Amino acid sequence: EWNDANNAMVGNGASMVTLCYLRRFLAVARTLFVSVEVVEVSAAVATAFGRVSEVLRAYASLLDSTFSDADRKAVLDGLGQAGSDYRRDVYANGLSGSVPLSAAVLIDLCDTTIRYIDHAIRANQRPDGLFHAYNILEFGVGGITTRRLQVMLEGQVAVLCSGFLTPASAADLLDGLRKSKLYRTDQNSYLLYPNKILPGFFQKNNIPAEGLALCPTLIAMLARDDRRIVLGDVNGVAHFNSDFSNASVLEEALAPLGLPQEEKRQILALYEAVFQHKSFTGRSGSFYKYEGLGCIYWHMVSKLLLAVQDLMWQASREDSQAFERLRDHYRDIRAGLGVHKSPSAYGAVPLDPYSHTPGFAGVQQPGMTGQVKEDIISRFGEMGASVVDGALVFCPAMVKQDEFLTESALFAYFDIQGIKQSLMLEPGSLAFTVCQVPVVLHQESGGDITIKGQDGSQRIHASLQLDAQTSRAIFQRNGTVQRLDIRVGS
Repeated sequence: EWNDANNAMVGNGASMVTLCYLRRFLAVARTLFVSVEVVEVSAAVATAFGRVSEVLRAYASLLDSTFSDADRKAVLDGLGQAGSDYRRDVYANGLSGSVPLSAAVLIDLCDTTIRYIDHAIRANQRPDGLFHAYNILEFGVGGITTRRLQVMLEGQVAVLCSGFLTPASAADLLDGLRKSKLYRTDQNSYLLYPNKILPGFFQKNNIPAEGLALCPTLIAMLARDDRRIVLGDVNGVAHFNSDFSNASVLEEALAPLGLPQEEKRQILALYEAVFQHKSFTGRSGSFYKYEGLGCIYWHMVSKLLLAVQDLMWQASREDSQAFERLRDHYRDIRAGLGVHKSPSAYGAVPLDPYSHTPGFAGVQQPGMTGQVKEDIISRFGEMGASVVDGALVFCPAMVKQDEFLTESALFAYFDIQGIKQSLMLEPGSLAFTVCQVPVVLHQESGGDITIKGQDGSQRIHASLQLDAQTSRAIFQRNGTVQRLDIRVGS
């Protein structure tokens, strides 16, 4: 999760981004538990696990409908108590002693938790087809309400990564993203959040007349020019006393007035409506640079690119129509990256790494970011190479036809000994290395892989998925595999 620009939300924020990545994590964890019968854990962990499971099972019937504010509080209270008890136990006794935990029980918890997460993701889909990224929690005596923040690119990337969407529904999401306020035409790419103009000084701390009308005490204080809570200006607009830095300070000032509880609550709600302190996120709501308003954050765009490619792999096995739609989006997103731009459009040398592009200047903040990681992974995907269940797999549909050479060329690489080697490539081929083993793709019909050994041996593997043993030899760089030639034509 990338949440630097929203790091002021601590205590009030509920991240759908975290939830989406938790879903992906649980799906992977579930596959690990299938291969074992029991897992040894500390007694404290086993007890906490049982408590969490009880809470989730107790309210599972709500997953077929909706959660009320009271339901939401009840679930959170139960899970919170389980966490508090676990923390107390560990502080007092440590992680001593181990007990067996059934893998079947672990799998059941994964399945139940994923049902909860899917329910939350569905509840956070917007009318325009996009998804909310962050919510604000408001804690009351009888329940917990949620309030949405603005749409964010991070939320869409998280949902695309989660495993919740089918390839077709992911393509629908990307269609909506292209039409949304997150799309920035001049850069052919996507903003972190919609751009907006922040209010000026004279637009701040203005109490709306309709809100003031609900607070008779404030109206009376204005009439007698009692400035302890509010004061009026020459234009007849009311403002809260500037000494109040937050709602707690205001609450202290209200205490001597002896107001009815309902009116006190109304004044505090009005204060929050004016200043919206609980919605303050940090950079995402107050800066125009440094991944702030109107900015493209290039690492997030590369995360979007990789998420779409991941779904393309899924679609290549399940849904050819969705694959074509996703491939079109993938190519559009990739074309918007800086490396494909001119220096004038990018604002710098296109190969140089930068953090973000604000709305009023070229690319800014030089330095290597996590974008490099996503771009390397996605480049292997563009070559049709992936790893499934520990084996190398090649997918011809992922490779663009214009990647293949139109004339002979020399391919240079370093072998596992660090010695520079070269291959002469023919027209209609391309090459790259996996763990320093050259892989040559040929536009020839066949759908097979020729495996050339270091000892001069040669054998043909009659599919585009290598066996686990050969794949492991390549990954371990043990030198037994010298080269792969793959016929990917139909």
